[in-house]
Amino acid sequence: MITAGDFSNGVTFELDGKVMQVVEFRHVKPGKGAAFVRTKMKNVMTGAVTETSLNPTDKFENACVERREMERSYKDGKHYYFMNMETYELEPVDESVLGDNFKFVKENMPCTIYSYKGKVFNVEPPTFVDLEVTHTDPGLKGDTATNVTKPATVETGAEVKVPLFINTGDRIRIDTRVGEYLERSK
Repeated sequence: MITAGDFSNGVTFELDGKVMQVVEFRHVKPGKGAAFVRTKMKNVMTGAVTETSLNPTDKFENACVERREMERSYKDGKHYYFMNMETYELEPVDESVLGDNFKFVKENMPCTIYSYKGKVFNVEPPTFVDLEVTHTDPGLKGDTATNVTKPATVETGAEVKVPLFINTGDRIRIDTRVGEYLERSK
């Protein structure tokens, strides 16, 4: 059990059957009346952020969110399979759990799997990935000094905007958090 007075950033707890994570909190002691804790919290399953005031003595059940490093193995229908690198067991994850940034993940890439009571609710890909450009319009000599971009398809099938000097066959680094080109990679 945890009380609202013991909150700190990152703490996870159960509230009305939902798993919440403290994003921000502030102990408030007004001149009149009782003290309270103003809390900004995020529902870890849906990502919805809410702000509320709680009594410092309110008690909540601790929620233990499990984080595991697993490797993407293959896709079968609507499920992606991830391999636990310690036990070599495969775990299916429904594609509805995956975010938009998962389009940059190819087979054998490590991902972080988040689950609560055995139910997977989030798959976080690596922050940066190096992928090969499989199709883009040819670049022209001298197209290096401008901020103009063109679409390019990478080996996972995802499309990303790249500078004009990038050609088919080049390897590029992509930031999966925002889905943007960062640099050429080796």
